[in-house]
Amino acid sequence: MKTERTTLKRLPERGSHEREAIDAILDEALLCHLGVVDGEGRPFVIPTIHARAGDVLYLHGSPASRALRTARDGGIDVCVTATLLDGLVLARSAFHHSMNYRSAVVYGRATKVEDPAEKVAALTALVEHVVAGRSEGCRPPDEQEVKGTLVLAVPLDEASAKVRTGAPLDDEADLGLPVWAGHVPLSIVAGEPVADAGVTEPWPGYELVRPAAGTG
Repeated sequence: MKTERTTLKRLPERGSHEREAIDAILDEALLCHLGVVDGEGRPFVIPTIHARAGDVLYLHGSPASRALRTARDGGIDVCVTATLLDGLVLARSAFHHSMNYRSAVVYGRATKVEDPAEKVAALTALVEHVVAGRSEGCRPPDEQEVKGTLVLAVPLDEASAKVRTGAPLDDEADLGLPVWAGHVPLSIVAGEPVADAGVTEPWPGYELVRPAAGTG
């Protein structure tokens, strides 16, 4: 939904409020950042794992987590951001150097997930977000582990996406400079799995490659 907070002020042509675009970024990104302001007005941001299920973004962690406790108890809005870095942009001038990226920003009030079934489903979604199929290949959380994990839900009612792709945007006066300019695509590549000590089972063959990133 487009709101005052999600309205892009700078380079709005790169933005989108389409859920399809927002969902794609949230689903591909392995990491997000949760931003909150505590009761004393001090802002802080922490990296964490997320998972989207329909119209809800789930976050989880220890009940002792300051960020999660603040989000749960403060009765305040939070800001969750996820960014995919697709490339380095090298311009002819230092001023126009940039990066190609896809980002999503979500605003909303986080609520604690109380329903046991929803909580288990959220924890399963978090595991599946990291490695699809893994939840069936490991021991599920027991009752004590579920109780000992704080799960928060943030609605996706207020969110936006922003994307930069392609070549540098040099000034016309710089186009003839004798320097290399262009863009360098980047992507996350999974290495060879390394078994933990004592593991005799073969690698399950999970598909670790994320959905194709942009070309930079």
